[in-house]
Amino acid sequence: MTTRLNSKGERIVRCPTCGGDSIYATSNAYRPFCSARCKGVDLGAWASEEFRMPAEAPPDDEPFGDPKIQ
Repeated sequence: MTTRLNSKGERIVRCPTCGGDSIYATSNAYRPFCSARCKGVDLGAWASEEFRMPAEAPPDDEPFGDPKIQ
């Protein structure tokens, strides 16, 4: 992967939300995002649990962690 720099020598990365260019430096208050909007979209996705790890959960009618079953 090639590192890109802007005219000020700041690193340019891809915004995780929109895929656009984002300055990865202390001058960008929203890093690694390109804007407040993209940062808010990502926060909203976390809050609505869009980012989840798949897990095998027991059915609702089965007791969880019952030592008699194990």
